[in-house]
Amino acid sequence: MTEIRTDWTREEIADLFDLPFHELMWRAQTVHRENHAAGEVQLCTLLSIKTGGCPEDCGYCSQSVHADSGVEATKLMDVRQVLQLAAQAKDAGSQRFCMGAAWRNPKDRDMPAIVEIVKGVREMGMETCMTLGMLTPKQAEMLAEAGLDYYNHNIDTSPERYEEVISTRTFGERIETLANVREAGINVCSGGIVGMGETREDRVGFLHALATLPRHPESVPVNALVPVKGTVLGDMLHNVPEAKIDDLEFVRTVAVARITMPKSMVRLSAGRESMSEGVQALCFLAGANSIFTGDKLLTTGNRGDDADAALFEKLGLVPLEGEEPMRCGGALEAAE
Repeated sequence: MTEIRTDWTREEIADLFDLPFHELMWRAQTVHRENHAAGEVQLCTLLSIKTGGCPEDCGYCSQSVHADSGVEATKLMDVRQVLQLAAQAKDAGSQRFCMGAAWRNPKDRDMPAIVEIVKGVREMGMETCMTLGMLTPKQAEMLAEAGLDYYNHNIDTSPERYEEVISTRTFGERIETLANVREAGINVCSGGIVGMGETREDRVGFLHALATLPRHPESVPVNALVPVKGTVLGDMLHNVPEAKIDDLEFVRTVAVARITMPKSMVRLSAGRESMSEGVQALCFLAGANSIFTGDKLLTTGNRGDDADAALFEKLGLVPLEGEEPMRCGGALEAAE
């Protein structure tokens, strides 16, 4: 069985990236089959429960007040409306319901409604995930008591490049929120975005930061930048085709994530709309085992249920039925 390590060096991770493609894919698939059900992919739905108006200046984000993207700020959605959409997602086959709010951090006055939403979605039998920005220990405890399964807080990129992407919060603050979430007993969902003009060295640093946490995130979303007009990175990279990450380099990133974090769910997230079926197939072969379904993510497009169903049929994939490996207990024992 694959050894669970949190002592990866950057050199070791760089060496994985440098492997011949066929060798890297073989290793990733071997690790994947040792720890996950082959051919099963978890179906998830992502809903923006509070859109726009975020004071952060994340260079990739259309919901920032610093962006001229045309995204209008909204208030937190009504609890009943969120639960209705969650029920529709379940009926469409989603196992996991993810909710995002464009906040730097939630206000205490918002927490009762958030808690009610978590409880309501859990009562439907769906797995819950939220991303609300930075959390205090008390807020994390409230979410844990409500039964939240996962909290998403991406580190986005390598520690060295972080300040080039975001200036309104530090990399250390990201890690602090992850620690608050972990301390409260909530599963951690943390990944990042590639294709922001970074180097392979940055991608090595990004995965190194996650793979050397005291316990691997149970969930690791790997996003390909969707360059939105009006955002800093969207405008900067719009006419720079070479800045877009090479398809095979994206697949390599997924494969290295799988090898270094064997039991984590590696989630093929934003950017899938522009990926060919062949690239997606390679990502599944490299160890990705979760996707967002539907026509829309938070504010950007997605492939849609029909396209995903057709692709699954072509590839012989089926929706995940069992429990995720790191939530079965064995991963925690292996990490201690």
